[in-house]
Amino acid sequence: MTISTLDESQRDAARVVGLTYLAALPPAVFAEFYVRARLIAFGDVAQTARNIVAHERLFRLGTASNLTVFALDVVLIICLYVVLAPVNRSVALLATGWGLVETATLVFVTLSDFGVLRILSGADYLQAFEANRLQALARLSLSAHADAYNVGLVLAGLRSTAFCYLCFKSRFIPGALAAWGIVASLLMGASAFLFIVFPELAKVVPVAIYGAPIFFFELTMGLWLLFKGLRSART
Repeated sequence: MTISTLDESQRDAARVVGLTYLAALPPAVFAEFYVRARLIAFGDVAQTARNIVAHERLFRLGTASNLTVFALDVVLIICLYVVLAPVNRSVALLATGWGLVETATLVFVTLSDFGVLRILSGADYLQAFEANRLQALARLSLSAHADAYNVGLVLAGLRSTAFCYLCFKSRFIPGALAAWGIVASLLMGASAFLFIVFPELAKVVPVAIYGAPIFFFELTMGLWLLFKGLRSART
């Protein structure tokens, strides 16, 4: 049975969800695409280290942007629970759990980023290590960032799939939009899972394949909820 009535707290939470989707996209794109693409020279450990040292502020801005996204994710997850718990509290709670573990996992990304800066800081206690060893250690920490992000994306795919399923079931948003979210979320989560099992795939599968569908879903969803809001379903 679908939910035919909406209370004001659900409508308010849905507007916050829309705003949060839109607010989180720019810093996420900036941190994971602009900053990393500009600083990381794949296959060249020494150049990557030099780039980070030369543009430390940009690297820190990328880390701060990720922290902003993770903070917004908590708001997003809690508000989605408020909106969708009346549809199926158990599924909404499961999605919320996945989402909070996802966010905690991704926060670990910032710790590995700070580790990179410490390794390349030139502090006196690092003089015992050769420059090439420090560069290799920094690259290892950057790899930990990518690994943690894949784990987070698996959980994000599960969380988003469950919430989109509840959106589809509730008819609070157009069915086509909810179905798009389910497919995009599954694609993102499944791709990240495959990258964990078969890391070589990450080198041949472009991010546009698994990232673009969820990006445009979240953009569309954000605009819809912010300007259209929820609609009352008919049982």
